[in-house]
Amino acid sequence: MQQTVPEAGISGRPARPPVSPGEAPRAKGRAARRKGLRAGAALMALGLAVAAIAGGAPGAASANDGEDYYFPPVTSQEKFERSMLAGPRRDGLDREAFVGAIARAQAESAQTPRFALFAKGDGSRRLIMIGLDDQSFRTLFRARAVLAQLTYGMRATPLFRSQGLEASATFFDALKLLGFTSLTVSDGATWTHRIDFE
Repeated sequence: MQQTVPEAGISGRPARPPVSPGEAPRAKGRAARRKGLRAGAALMALGLAVAAIAGGAPGAASANDGEDYYFPPVTSQEKFERSMLAGPRRDGLDREAFVGAIARAQAESAQTPRFALFAKGDGSRRLIMIGLDDQSFRTLFRARAVLAQLTYGMRATPLFRSQGLEASATFFDALKLLGFTSLTVSDGATWTHRIDFE
């Protein structure tokens, strides 16, 4: 049986050609995706409006960037005020490259990563370190032990050796040199400690 197609549809526009039985579900799928995209855009606009009313735009730097998203509320803080290392001024790209180098080293290692490290905020100035297992960051003391291991890794670099600081500079000194303003460390479940670099 042959199907005839009228010259124009009900709306006066040319009618669509007939679709084969296999094409009908795909056409419905495309229409559903378009409808979903429009709904997603509407939700995004609503989210932007709510953020504006609440007094902050998404992506705006805040003192608690990531709190209640990546880690629980800060339970303790400290300030790191020492300046031991000298070097050129660093920018966000240097900080992102530093985080990327650690992430690559973790990915290439045969061991499962013990923590996730990422930079947030304007210019990637806030470093966040979240424990990924239930042991390494179970307490702040264990997290400090991980930071001490990172210190020993940093001390082997030419930067520390060239300034004669391979026995005294710390991971915090390197972070401060890179231009980070804070390091937030958390087990990702019960505690969060923030170190502010001044």
